[in-house]
Amino acid sequence: MKPTPVSNDAVPPAVVTEPDTHALPPRAGYFRWVICALLLLGTTKNYMDRQVISSLKPNLQLALGWNEIDYGHLVFAFQAAYALGTLLLGRLIDRLGTRLGYAVAMVGWSLASMAHGLVTSLHGFLAVRFALGFGEAGVFPASLKATAEWFPKKERALATGIFNAGTNLGAAVAPTLVVWIYSQWGWRAAFFLVGGLGFVWLVLWLLVYRKPEDHSMCSAAELNYIRSDPAPTPARIPWLGLLLHRQTWTFAVGKFTIDPIWWFFLFWIPDFLKREHGLDLMQASLPIFVIYVVGDTGSVVGGWLSSTLIHRGRTVNAARKTAMLICALCVLPIVLAPTVRSPWTAVLLLGLAVAAHQGFSVNLLTLPSDMFPSRAVASVGGIGGMAGAVGGMLIAIVVSHLLQWTGSYAIPFLMAGSAYLLALGAIQALSPRLEPAHIESARSSNAA
Repeated sequence: MKPTPVSNDAVPPAVVTEPDTHALPPRAGYFRWVICALLLLGTTKNYMDRQVISSLKPNLQLALGWNEIDYGHLVFAFQAAYALGTLLLGRLIDRLGTRLGYAVAMVGWSLASMAHGLVTSLHGFLAVRFALGFGEAGVFPASLKATAEWFPKKERALATGIFNAGTNLGAAVAPTLVVWIYSQWGWRAAFFLVGGLGFVWLVLWLLVYRKPEDHSMCSAAELNYIRSDPAPTPARIPWLGLLLHRQTWTFAVGKFTIDPIWWFFLFWIPDFLKREHGLDLMQASLPIFVIYVVGDTGSVVGGWLSSTLIHRGRTVNAARKTAMLICALCVLPIVLAPTVRSPWTAVLLLGLAVAAHQGFSVNLLTLPSDMFPSRAVASVGGIGGMAGAVGGMLIAIVVSHLLQWTGSYAIPFLMAGSAYLLALGAIQALSPRLEPAHIESARSSNAA
């Protein structure tokens, strides 16, 4: 008796639930991109808060009597707290979980942002800048952890690029919004109103965010797709144990090298346009908006580029580093910024550099989730964030003193142009293949 033929439509259940590692299964769903949009809004709010003071810098200097070194000390206080916060909050977020950890960070930095409107003295500003820096440090460890929970490796650079675009969006929106609030109600109101927006985001976050396996809007097919990478080890690594891995140092050295340049752009672009091209607060709003909107394209394109290369068969190592090399080369023209006479030529050079920074940064930000299991991503992100913030502390002192002594931006822009090639060289030297950290073997050796 011949066996009954089996229809091609009769697929065993095991095959139906098996994740496809190459393409998105039909009707899998796209709710993970809603999560990405929520992360984008959080990052935007984060950068709006930190940009209020740089947007008001010339006015606050006149009103409160700050000189360049005083302003440098305010940036230094923010960076010192950010360094401490990234280290501690990254670990806290790994322990509390993404949902609660991010919520705690948002409440902390929003209250600190609003508190700027209550102080007048330099010492008061130093205290609230420290509090703001500590709270804001939670944004990237939490966002990277959420991305590791909701996206497979092949999409993480693109997702990171999208939420990281909030850094430019916040920096672009803040000057225009702050100028308008300042013209209506004064500088204190700018801090109160921008800081208070965090509680609107907090409601959305608590209503929407869950892990994919616990979320009613995440279908079984989408969950399979999210989990399509090989299962990582569940081992929890002691915090100091992370420092034994060169993968941790790969990320940390990269952040230490490029983050100071980002902080330089963020806190000194308005002053550069004022000092070199005579643009006051109102006149600089449009150029600053253009700079950061152009920068947004770099964030998304940089993430898209490496994700596309991976989809086309390139290794994660080749895709990430190819994208970073292209971005590093695109930063080089920034060394010409202090020499050009046209403000819009300077704006275009700054926009290109900001875009290239963001493209480089989004690929760097994916490295913890490329090389570590999700339970360690926020901690590694925190260590790297601390390294970047320490670099930011140094750039605050260097730039403020250079400006006070020489009045020239030539050396800071020369440093900016060379930093990214140096960072990529260090990353290649430390992790030539971006191999995953061997967590189990490290744990076993510690136990032995």
